[in-house]
Amino acid sequence: MGHFTIYRDNYVDSTVVSNRFIDEYMKDANDAQLKIYLYLIRMMSANLSTSVSEIADKFNHTEKDVLRALKYWEKHRLLSLDYDESKTLVGIHLQEPSAPLPQPAPSAAQTMPCPGPAAPMLSIVPRLAQEMTPSRETQPGAPSEPAEEPYAKPSYSADQLRVFRQRQDTEELFFVAESYLGKPLTASDMRSILYFSDCLHFSNDLIDYLIQYCVDRGKKSFKYIEAVAISWAQEGITTPKQAEKYSSKYDKSVYAVMKALGRDSTPTDKEAGYISRWTRDYGFTSDIILEACERTVLATDKHRFEYADSILRSWKQENVHRKADIQKIDELYQKRRSARTAAPNTNKFNQFAQHDYDFDALEREILSN
Repeated sequence: MGHFTIYRDNYVDSTVVSNRFIDEYMKDANDAQLKIYLYLIRMMSANLSTSVSEIADKFNHTEKDVLRALKYWEKHRLLSLDYDESKTLVGIHLQEPSAPLPQPAPSAAQTMPCPGPAAPMLSIVPRLAQEMTPSRETQPGAPSEPAEEPYAKPSYSADQLRVFRQRQDTEELFFVAESYLGKPLTASDMRSILYFSDCLHFSNDLIDYLIQYCVDRGKKSFKYIEAVAISWAQEGITTPKQAEKYSSKYDKSVYAVMKALGRDSTPTDKEAGYISRWTRDYGFTSDIILEACERTVLATDKHRFEYADSILRSWKQENVHRKADIQKIDELYQKRRSARTAAPNTNKFNQFAQHDYDFDALEREILSN
């Protein structure tokens, strides 16, 4: 992409960040959005031009991340974007946070009930435009209705879905979702994505991660994806990083390891850390990890995570990559043991058969720490 110019539109001639931005905007933005916005202020103050690719290289993001951040701030009316006839970004107009653009106050006919602890009545007019019509209007003086089930999904109309699809960032989100699912989205699928954005207040980044997370686990049904989304909303998850940390504790592979080590409870942070180390740092597949767990259970009923970690650490040092490598190590051990047994018995201490996994020594080492 070519370079674009950042213009001053009602913006102070300073790189100082306004208090209003810190108080009202910064808390909801992710790291990429904050870094890119502050960088734009810096470049504008120095009268320098930049480009999407340069920003991506500077902060080690993708161009897609940069464009998402720009559209995020455009949606929050801190900047506006200029495009040429070929839809190439050519300019950015920064707006002063202390003088935000006026927003129309939603009327009762422009609001839509969106149950949930965070926002019992959510106005979607500023986000989805004024063409939205509610599935149910609130009449003045009408008796209040019983509280709906938390996180219940509204019945979005065709007009509401059409307005949602007209948002600049929605087309990209739908494209990403179709790429993960390997099929075109149905109207019902699109309404689910609207629900994630409108009622659960998920960012596009979090929706992207949500769909990828479910598809990676072989789950492409939006009923399943909605169930995961609701569980994340109940846990207060707002970023992909939080979702990744939360999901790592409850991944099926984690529970498989817990079960293999005789644990029926939810993994503690320390136990989850061990499992993460075995998969990410050591790079072992589940079959090798479960093999170490089986040997651990046969050897001891105490400090099992420590025992399993000792075994896997030794296998890592032996460059084990598959179960066949473990078999070779076991065969070599048996040969050494047979050689020691066949050797002349000149010392009674030589009668003790050494082996590669001295669990008694491991236990003494663990208890001494």
